[in-house]
Amino acid sequence: LASGRTRTVGVLTPWVSRWYFGQVIEGIERTLHAAHLDALLYQLDSERSAEPLRFDPGALHRRVDGLIVVGLPLEPRELDALEDLGYPIVGIGAAAPRHAHVRLDDVTTARRAVAHLADLGHRRIGLLTGSRDDDITWSPGFQRRVGWRAELDSRGLESGVDLEADGGFSMVGGRQAGHVLLRRRPDVTAVFAASDEMAMGLLLAARDLGLRVPQDLSVIGVDGHEMDEVTGLTTMEQNAQEQGEAAAQLLLDLLAGRPATATRVYPTTLVVRTSTAAPTVAAVPRTS
Repeated sequence: LASGRTRTVGVLTPWVSRWYFGQVIEGIERTLHAAHLDALLYQLDSERSAEPLRFDPGALHRRVDGLIVVGLPLEPRELDALEDLGYPIVGIGAAAPRHAHVRLDDVTTARRAVAHLADLGHRRIGLLTGSRDDDITWSPGFQRRVGWRAELDSRGLESGVDLEADGGFSMVGGRQAGHVLLRRRPDVTAVFAASDEMAMGLLLAARDLGLRVPQDLSVIGVDGHEMDEVTGLTTMEQNAQEQGEAAAQLLLDLLAGRPATATRVYPTTLVVRTSTAAPTVAAVPRTS
């Protein structure tokens, strides 16, 4: 390797235990190990804070040969701090748009998910998003919201903010957001959750509220989580491990002085299971 001082790659990630991130990291490590490099994980705070940076650049100085940033949209000042270290950088998802990166086609993914629900006959389609305060326009949450709204608007269906709820990309958050959304809008008959974990939380919320899936509520997610077969969740499936492998290979190319593809955009595949169906009856008021 041209810069092979440490034979170690820093992997910055907000989570290691969540399914998507675990799958991506597994793909990264597999590819790096095949090239006889090690991965050094740095877990970042997923929440924005008053601090200028969510990481200490000094902790990375002279400890790695390159960086892979997974999933977390970095503030411009944070990306500047990483660039000042002088290492090659590759992003996955929304992490580092100024550098080589691997991502999903999030807008198309959301549009296809909503189209599946609308084609079944649903006319009030809600959204569980990561954060409605997300103003980073290249983040997956923002892009999936754009796709949800664009598909609804193209069909003349309602797409107001009261059809959205913030699920924080977690199962617990999805359950809480499900309660908020379904009580606020009892006429909703289908929901697009921007991740499978939020969708699983929504399935729990539906059960809490005495709703049957899919007879009373259809649910679709994004990811291809290994539990989807168990829960019967319809999803827009992605290959997260392959994205990790691709990002690691991009970084290996940069370290070796080879040209690296600037962006690799991955599609998703609609996998229909039992959580989506045509609406059967009008939604009934939700009670506590």
